[in-house]
Amino acid sequence: MEILWSILVGIAAGAIAGWIMKGSGYGILVNLLVGLVGGVLGGWIYGLLGFSIHSVLGMLLMSVIGAVVLLWILSLIKRK
Repeated sequence: MEILWSILVGIAAGAIAGWIMKGSGYGILVNLLVGLVGGVLGGWIYGLLGFSIHSVLGMLLMSVIGAVVLLWILSLIKRK
């Protein structure tokens, strides 16, 4: 059941990150996939900072932060 929640939160995070980083030039499908990868990246960032997550809302925030960072990195690569 946790995997299902992770996928759903990742998809929501990708959509939110796409709205935050509008103008990045990627489609909704790529932004949703970025949300899934952003969840992993956000978990890694949170682990480095020593934070722990105890709720779905915390997992959503972590995933959004990771997805925004990933979209930002992709936008830097796309510019070159």
